[in-house]
Amino acid sequence: MDNQGLVNLSLLDLLVAYGLVLVAVVLARLKRVGQEGQMLWASLRMVFQLLAVGYLLHFIFAVKSPLPVLAILLLMGVFSLQVIGGRIKTKVPRFYRVVGISLLIGCGSVTFLFCTLVVHYSPWYDPRYLIPLAGMIIGNSMNGASLAAERLGSEMRERREEIETALCLGASARQASRPALRNAFKAAIMPTVNTMAAMGIVSLPGMMTGQILSGTEPMVAVRYQVAIMCAITGAVAITAYLIVLQGYRRYFTRAHQLDFDEGRT
Repeated sequence: MDNQGLVNLSLLDLLVAYGLVLVAVVLARLKRVGQEGQMLWASLRMVFQLLAVGYLLHFIFAVKSPLPVLAILLLMGVFSLQVIGGRIKTKVPRFYRVVGISLLIGCGSVTFLFCTLVVHYSPWYDPRYLIPLAGMIIGNSMNGASLAAERLGSEMRERREEIETALCLGASARQASRPALRNAFKAAIMPTVNTMAAMGIVSLPGMMTGQILSGTEPMVAVRYQVAIMCAITGAVAITAYLIVLQGYRRYFTRAHQLDFDEGRT
């Protein structure tokens, strides 16, 4: 890979940068936040995880085979599902099946379309493109999925009496739970919408910044950033929609009766 014009960071440079994390820890200590240990652990975990990924990607780039690339994507999907499950306390019934299927369809379809119809690289499994693009799509969809699932579970419980009243008046399960579905979907896509609205004015996105730092022409970086944001928005919306669509049905019997006693995972 051509690194001409790229400023390589030395170990000393990284240590100076890590000092800013220590500043944040000291400030948290002064304010007695009580999360200093968690902040240190998270920062160390970030460093070791990124180093491990770096060595792994170096190996996969050298192998040039689709199998390790697909294995990495599968691992990313499973790990994202585990992270979502760990974040949410109020899970929808059959949580892992609902979220797993939604992530697979939402992220998988968007990544496939984006890589084949937009980026046009060859071969299709080129890890230099597929892994980072899929990683950004999965990572952002994970946040959207987490918000959709959490909000859906909360809304269904908070609106339980409202939903039961609507059912008694003859509404279907979907009609009775429509406000909860609308709020859950809105909560899932709102961060992505806000990010798009602020992008370029309030902040420069990470992908675009990284490309510019690596020597890419700014307008080329902008085109990639616009394209990936469109893909992320689509993936988040599809994933959240599928979670909402599948999730609310788990709260009802086939006779459209509200049932909170179904299996939770």
